Amino acid sequence: MFAAPQRFPLHPPARDALVDAVLKQFPAAAAQAAARADRILSGEYDLLGYRGLRFDAAAAVSSNRLPDWHFDPVHQRRAPRRFWTKIDYLDPAFGDHKIIWELNRHQHWLVLGRACWLTSDARYRDRFQQELASWLAANPPLIGINWASMLELALRILSWLWALNFFVTSHDRVEEPWIIDLLLGIDTQLRQVERNLSHYFSPNTHLLGEGLALYVAGRTLPELAGSSRRERLGRQVLLAGIDRQFGLDGGHAERSTHYHRYALDFYILALVVARLTGDPAARELEAVVARAGRAARLLADDGGRLPHVGDDDGGRLFPIAARDCDEIGDTLEMAAALAGRPELVVGAPTEEAVWMLGPRSAIRNPQSAMRSAALPDTGYYLSRSAAGDHLLIDGGPHGYQNGGHAHADALSLTLTAHHMPLLVDAGTCCYTTSRTLRDRFRSSALHNTLVLDSRSQSIPRGPFHWSHVADSRVECWRSTEHFDYFCGSHNGYRPAVHQRHVLAMPGDLLVVADFIDAAGTHTAAVHWHVHPEWDVEAVRQRVRLARRSAPSDAITFAVPDGVVECFRGDQETGLGWYSPVYGALVPLTTVRVTRRADAPFWTAAAFDLSGCNAIERVEWTEGAMRIGRAGSVDYVFFTTPGRDSARGVGQTAAAEVRRAGELETDARMLFYRIDETRGLLRFALVDGGVLRRPGGPVYLALTEPAPDVHKDLASCAA
Repeated sequence: MFAAPQRFPLHPPARDALVDAVLKQFPAAAAQAAARADRILSGEYDLLGYRGLRFDAAAAVSSNRLPDWHFDPVHQRRAPRRFWTKIDYLDPAFGDHKIIWELNRHQHWLVLGRACWLTSDARYRDRFQQELASWLAANPPLIGINWASMLELALRILSWLWALNFFVTSHDRVEEPWIIDLLLGIDTQLRQVERNLSHYFSPNTHLLGEGLALYVAGRTLPELAGSSRRERLGRQVLLAGIDRQFGLDGGHAERSTHYHRYALDFYILALVVARLTGDPAARELEAVVARAGRAARLLADDGGRLPHVGDDDGGRLFPIAARDCDEIGDTLEMAAALAGRPELVVGAPTEEAVWMLGPRSAIRNPQSAMRSAALPDTGYYLSRSAAGDHLLIDGGPHGYQNGGHAHADALSLTLTAHHMPLLVDAGTCCYTTSRTLRDRFRSSALHNTLVLDSRSQSIPRGPFHWSHVADSRVECWRSTEHFDYFCGSHNGYRPAVHQRHVLAMPGDLLVVADFIDAAGTHTAAVHWHVHPEWDVEAVRQRVRLARRSAPSDAITFAVPDGVVECFRGDQETGLGWYSPVYGALVPLTTVRVTRRADAPFWTAAAFDLSGCNAIERVEWTEGAMRIGRAGSVDYVFFTTPGRDSARGVGQTAAAEVRRAGELETDARMLFYRIDETRGLLRFALVDGGVLRRPGGPVYLALTEPAPDVHKDLASCAA
């Protein structure tokens, strides 16, 4: 085995060169790897959002006790050892299947392997061999929860392939018992996967992961009798999944940022193996890595963090170096190197890329900043600034097929401000152990969007299905050098319609305005979930957000009307909670702005993103929102639904001229800034050609409406 040609990312004969490269680039890697691996030797496992889990009640007595592979130590429950089809793993009576499965993915064997290579400590190899023997004895073929999910078998197979390459040595013979046991175990699990592919149950990332295992094992282990058949089947699944599961914009159909990263990682590994083994399919795999990599780079902020949208199950394909699951610098570096797209790189080089791609993997991009853009097929709209602001607006479909990993988050948004997450999606928390928590964390109230009459936009039916879903419609998106504008609506509160307008002036101002088009009296509640690293102080209609690590770095926002309340870890309302990763639950501050009025009506908020032009007061005047700031007065005007019914998405048909604060316009959206003498300093508009002061100057008079216009009159005057 040691003398075989390289067919897998890790190649035992190249151990010395790879270890030298890791230690040269990451001098602390050996100590960090040993610290993590030593905790495994003592029986402690860090999985999902849990730290120091022990999988045997007696582990506290004997530090070398091996895991009970069927035990959930968080809920102190054990899954039965029955035939795999007889196990209802979604039943919380058997514990949280996610916790049990996460251990049984054996991805911690990569942690042991990393430590073994970087320190040459034989204890880590010994622990792997002990766990392998223990697992095989406790999990006979087709018996127990660890045979019930084909994706879990697939991920475990990949871990075993990493382990085979990590722990085989030049002194090992093919006849070594542990090698024979491992190869037989891989073959048995591959047989189970290929017979039960998720074509019907979960034809999403489950199917991709299963195809990946068949493909990689088939290409890597040609000695196994079924390898040629399995690699053909795996390749077919992966190639078919490109068009079925990815939009033309590169976004994954699941509409979950976490699952997008999962799917991209699958194709990265497939591409590495395809190139190593000379598979012509590498060309198609490279194309999807490039496309999905671009989407991932757009979704991530400039620190390489993915905002949470949809479910986050806490899992990773390649968790070798303890990176947080929402940090994707490693994935982007690998995609950049494989696809020849240096613009995808963000941040410093990553150790993970060296393990996956080899010692000469580094690819640098000195200009990694990206501009605002849209992923229209997936439904994400991204506004970003050079100041480190990153705004994601969710204007897409509810989810993929049954929407199993979707949330009730139509028109929700997340915001990174000054390189720090500020407005966050509350996360996932759990899948099946608590129906109350599962439904709460998917509800509209735990997203940065509007709730009407205490209703959620979409209503769940079980942990992975829905009885009522909101259909979203994007009505306008304009992205320019000077501003970004979004307008969309959804019918989740039918017969009422919720329309949201978002105007982002990079590094300056963010305005979010919600319009309720309905009849009768209604109560609208807009929620803002503030990352735990920010302190929140609300005084009447004004809120101050200050970073704990830099209190002087503050952001203010204000609303024109409504009752402003703050909740932190509130048990009664369920507000003020955050799940940064599956299984973890920490308090944050939720700001809720509630307005009850006769519909139709508006509610809005304006955020200062500059840090030097604080918002002091917001009010409605002459059909526009007037924003009083420390150094200026801004006006923002949006049209209402039905006003220009002949004007569709992206169209610029002539419209009626209307009053917008101190000016008049025919635009769909208008922003302008005036000084203390009411002189016009700056304006921006969408789908308009007229801007004038009643009885005074004409600032714009076009014969045809323009898609977008921006002018900085102060700069012109200077």
